[in-house]
Amino acid sequence: MTTRAKLTVYSALATVLASLCMLPLLTTRSWLTHAVLVVGVISAVGVGVRRSPLYRWSVPVAQVLVLLLLVLIGFAGSGMTAGVLPGANALRVLSRVFSSGIDDIGQYAIPAPPTAGLRLILVSAVGLIAVLVDTIAVTYRRAALAGLPLLALFSIGNALAGEHGSWVWFCLAAAGYLALLFAEGQDRVSRWGRVFRGGARGTVSSNHVSLGGQQVGVLALALALLLPVFLPRWDLGLLGSGSGGSSGSGTGGSVATSLDPLVSLESAITKPSNNELLSYTLDSDLADQIYLRTGSLDQFDGANWKLSSAVVRDLPVTLPAPEGLHDPNVPRIKGDFQVGDQLEKSWLPMPYPAASVTLPDRNDWKLDPMTGTVVPVGDKAIRGLHYQVSALDLRPTADELRTAPLAPQDVRERYTALPSDLPSVVADQARAVTANARNDYDRATALVNWFTGPQFKYDTSVEGGTGSNAIAVFLRDRRGFCVHFASTMAAMARVLKIPARVAVGFTPGDTKDGKRYSVTGRMYHAWPELYFSGYGWMRFEPTPSRGVPTRYTEASSAPTTAPTQQPTAAATSAAAAPAPSSSSDCTAKQRQLGDCGPKGKVVSQAAEESWLLSGQVLGTLAVVLALIALLLVPMFWRTAVRRRRLGGGRRRPGGDGPTELTDTQVLAAWDELVDSAWDLGIPPDESRTPRSAARRITETAHLDAEAAAAAGRLALATERVLYAPAGQATTAPLAADVRTARRALQADAGRRGRIRALLLPPSSAQLWWRISDEVRAARTAVATRTGRAVEAVTGPVRRVFTRRERSGPGA
Repeated sequence: MTTRAKLTVYSALATVLASLCMLPLLTTRSWLTHAVLVVGVISAVGVGVRRSPLYRWSVPVAQVLVLLLLVLIGFAGSGMTAGVLPGANALRVLSRVFSSGIDDIGQYAIPAPPTAGLRLILVSAVGLIAVLVDTIAVTYRRAALAGLPLLALFSIGNALAGEHGSWVWFCLAAAGYLALLFAEGQDRVSRWGRVFRGGARGTVSSNHVSLGGQQVGVLALALALLLPVFLPRWDLGLLGSGSGGSSGSGTGGSVATSLDPLVSLESAITKPSNNELLSYTLDSDLADQIYLRTGSLDQFDGANWKLSSAVVRDLPVTLPAPEGLHDPNVPRIKGDFQVGDQLEKSWLPMPYPAASVTLPDRNDWKLDPMTGTVVPVGDKAIRGLHYQVSALDLRPTADELRTAPLAPQDVRERYTALPSDLPSVVADQARAVTANARNDYDRATALVNWFTGPQFKYDTSVEGGTGSNAIAVFLRDRRGFCVHFASTMAAMARVLKIPARVAVGFTPGDTKDGKRYSVTGRMYHAWPELYFSGYGWMRFEPTPSRGVPTRYTEASSAPTTAPTQQPTAAATSAAAAPAPSSSSDCTAKQRQLGDCGPKGKVVSQAAEESWLLSGQVLGTLAVVLALIALLLVPMFWRTAVRRRRLGGGRRRPGGDGPTELTDTQVLAAWDELVDSAWDLGIPPDESRTPRSAARRITETAHLDAEAAAAAGRLALATERVLYAPAGQATTAPLAADVRTARRALQADAGRRGRIRALLLPPSSAQLWWRISDEVRAARTAVATRTGRAVEAVTGPVRRVFTRRERSGPGA
């Protein structure tokens, strides 16, 4: 491996090791796979551009452009033409994803959920650092200065990680930087020479110098890790936990919490746990059907569903009346809640709509008045929290919802907004499913019945996501889990001008003794809420085999926010839900969750699929490989032509004499010499004879005597074929002469010229000429055949009219 290649590898390695300090920033680590791939591609681009005759400053420019292309394909695929070609729309999508990432920084604490915006910021940051390190260490050979961007990457990542950071990240980052310094040191030592001083006994080689440098580096790293243990702590260093902290203050407009209302559900849903999260009691006859809502997401920007409100208020004793409720005289239900040790971070689970909440310390919680969500201040854990909730017991009938008046204009504008790039399949499918419905309630019911029908399958192995792309894929494949069903139905409802949002929380818990209910990690859930004037936000359940099927009955005593236990016909179809087990151990709740079945059934654990398995990544790799293959076409073509030209001749009868070359082989060998000289900087001159051309090549390239003689023999053999009488056989080893002359040409051209001749040989222009000739010939042939066909069809008719014109009017 050459020194520059080593520097490239160690630069990429140092960047990757330094970026490991940002692993604690997100709850998942799949973004790192994306970042490593980006670093690898950037390094490969640097290798390719540095081998070209371009200026050095063009290397980082090319790397930045490739980085932009990679993030466009990875995070703005919905705006790309054919999925891989960038454009103005892709830049708008990328800008929207980046803006959502900036908003997420102010909303979530460490570790944050892996939203598209946050992953974009992390991958882009690592990619830019990779460009800087590669430029400084490899392109301009200043490896020591490359420590500055690496230090910036480590400092920012460690400061954000705070108490989640570790000395391990510093050790790895320092090891990567030291490896880069060692590689450059070996390069400098090799330039000086192997022996520096002394005689045979005092000889100091580059290996000894390198070994000494490694020992010094390892000792410095050990001191950096151990010395702070024995020194007073000032909390000013990069390894201190004091640099972190909660990002939420609880006094202003933003609230930081590590719970992502949708994205964090994906890991919990696809990796279900039977650990108890909380338990509760409710004084309601429908307690086993009431969902526990932690929050509601009311804004859809095409990238994901999120909470639009940025301002929270102090938590009052009595919560504001729910949006859209006209009758305040609604019965109430009361609940007592006890959070277990397994639920560390969450918005407050409550029945909806809650009227009041009693907490040990109200100052630790804030209220989002827009959605009625109670959120913690900063990064507070709710483990062990004991609280009470009073909620309204809303029970409108189906007829009451059918006749509900139109929602106010401000509500419709706010909760029916959709991104401009929403795939057309969403609107087309929504209108097709609800074509026979006459009101909003019937349209919502039609959507629920369609989703819970046999054409959809509950599947947790599907890649998560709630953006426009994920919705389009879900409608195409018709496989997913509650996040897909809820976000897609909400988007389709908005298409139909029904105000909609996405709620998150838990399905009803399992009863312990008929009074107290237990909520486990298997009950994380998402569902759509639709707005009906006079009643507010009503829950609908589109996810098959999960939760409690939605049905608002005609009787006034029937439940609303908690529907009846009788599922719809679509929800109970055998194709929509797994067949229940005949075992008596299978409870009603397990049948609702689809957990009954053969004992050997294994729940899918594919929550966090690697970025390498996504379609966008495969598309990125395909584009990169296609570009590389396109760039290497001249090299492959030139190699194939050389191999064909320098093939062997035929033996004389008897098989013992020298090989006879045909005239075609002689001319091919001469063409190879001319093209080799062309590739190495001596363009051909068609006006010269072979002997004159050989003399020009010899003088221009300063060929030695052996190479000059080889070129002369090639010229004489070529002139004999061109000018001498036929029948004179050529037996000289012309292939060996070509190789001899070519080696001399390469030696004179230098390293840069040899690399250019290999990767971008000028003689490959002949390939383009041949393709152009073939295209012109094909066009001429098509035109000729078309003209003949037209003549065959119109000729007889034209001749008939011509004869009539000549015959005159009386003919």
